Amino acid sequence: MTAFKSGFVALIGRPNVGKSTLLNYVLGQKVAIMSDKPQTTRNKIRGVYTTDTEQVIFLDTPGIHKPKSRLGDWMVKTAREALEEVDLVLFLVDADEGIGAGDRYIIKRLKEVRTPVFLVVNKIDRVHPDALLPLIDTYRKEFSFKEVVPISALHGNNTSTLLQLIVEELPEGPAYYPSEYVTDHPERFIVGELIREKVLHLTREEVPHSVAVVVEEMTPEEENRIFVRATILTERSSQKGILIGKQGSMLKEVGKRARKEIQRLLGSPVYLDLWVKVKRDWRNEEYMLRQLGYRQEDE
Repeated sequence: MTAFKSGFVALIGRPNVGKSTLLNYVLGQKVAIMSDKPQTTRNKIRGVYTTDTEQVIFLDTPGIHKPKSRLGDWMVKTAREALEEVDLVLFLVDADEGIGAGDRYIIKRLKEVRTPVFLVVNKIDRVHPDALLPLIDTYRKEFSFKEVVPISALHGNNTSTLLQLIVEELPEGPAYYPSEYVTDHPERFIVGELIREKVLHLTREEVPHSVAVVVEEMTPEEENRIFVRATILTERSSQKGILIGKQGSMLKEVGKRARKEIQRLLGSPVYLDLWVKVKRDWRNEEYMLRQLGYRQEDE
């Protein structure tokens, strides 16, 4: 009988290298929001991949970057701590970009831990194959990686090979979560993240990462419908105007797109009630960061 294997795997890398895309592809559903804006992921998103013979718990960490606020400080601290908690680290880099100062900063951090590290070269669909070897050689000169795996997380190229190598690296162990689990985050958290994703997609550069979403209420109603009331927080009145849009057009579109994905997540019809509120400088307020789940009570 084949021994059951299990373990924890951290996804680390500069912002916008495709960590959330890879996690969602492996799990077959969305548990981490995706955006082409950097620093989209704020929490460690724990995704659980389970088969009859293995369970892999992925930690999708915030991208390591130079922080500019208390929220930014917390995001970088979270990413660093993940390296100490896992059995394996996947260092994702962008095949479309050369090695940069941000990558070298992460490699410096990786040299401080004993955890095995795979170099995962993502977005190979964007480059000619001849360009990959020189890039991989450059990274190999910087760090002794246990494995190097080129992939396209968006299209699934070579992800099965990556998963096989991950499982080979993990120790024998128990299933930490029931087989039906894909994430240990509560539904309320994921609902808020899905709404925030639509805000990022639709507002583009006009509303940067000064947006947070608080899900105030999730209540079952008649005919299996779920009532969801959520508040979108932003830091300036001008951003509130953009989020609402002319005659409420932007907020309606955010709600329309978010509702579709929330219904898919919950498996029920959803009535989504969205509000926008200005909370100045919330990213530097300890109380707000704790309320939004960006701080632990014992920190």
